[in-house]
Amino acid sequence: MKQRLKELWHQLGSPRWFYQISGRWPVWLLALGLILIAAGWVWGLAYAPPDYQQGNSFRIMYVHVPASMLAQSCYILLGVAGAVLLIWRMKLADMVVAVAAPIGVGFVALSLVTGVLWGKPTWLQASDRWWVWDARTTSMLVLLFLYFGIIALRQAIARPESAGRACAVLAVVGLINIPIIKYSVDWWLTLHQPASFTLTEKPAMPAEMWLPLLVSALGFYVFFAGAMTVALRTEILRREQRTQWVRDLAGVLTR
Repeated sequence: MKQRLKELWHQLGSPRWFYQISGRWPVWLLALGLILIAAGWVWGLAYAPPDYQQGNSFRIMYVHVPASMLAQSCYILLGVAGAVLLIWRMKLADMVVAVAAPIGVGFVALSLVTGVLWGKPTWLQASDRWWVWDARTTSMLVLLFLYFGIIALRQAIARPESAGRACAVLAVVGLINIPIIKYSVDWWLTLHQPASFTLTEKPAMPAEMWLPLLVSALGFYVFFAGAMTVALRTEILRREQRTQWVRDLAGVLTR
């Protein structure tokens, strides 16, 4: 049993195995993700009632909150993949780090931009400023720099194995910023409001407001899974192009 589990674990880290089983994933994941995002946005933007304090400006939540959640989840994926690479030297884990970082940058950027657009009419109506060094926004900016650091570090080190290990170390160390982001509104006096909903507490908003948020967030995660699959399959072919199984695959496709 122990030997079988060990074999299964190493199979999960095989680029060839992942490529072979994931052929149909991108189409279904991307399509389902877009459908859920569209449903959540239409539901939230057109049919959810206005907030009693923020009016209609709160509706940017249906973009901002899922983007923020996914930006953090993507970095957790980086940290886990980095730990797997450092401990078990799995090639697929290094590929995950390589392709997830650029995708994560997009979600952090979307979170910061929508956060600024939401914060201006909510917190800073009487000010000319669009940015304040709030604990939550500052820690999200640090997350953006961590993503950029991982991308830059891989480009700066010529030897792929050394670059992969260096990126893995930074990804693991950077995980310390995730609880700081999550609990910043509790640890410090900030302008940012508490979490919109949690798994352990009843949502503070009515169901007609948080249900479309849940649908939108689920759509973001499904779409992310599809985008990751496409990027990872491309990275596998790029790195494994000299192997026999990729050459055989290329031969089949060109017939």
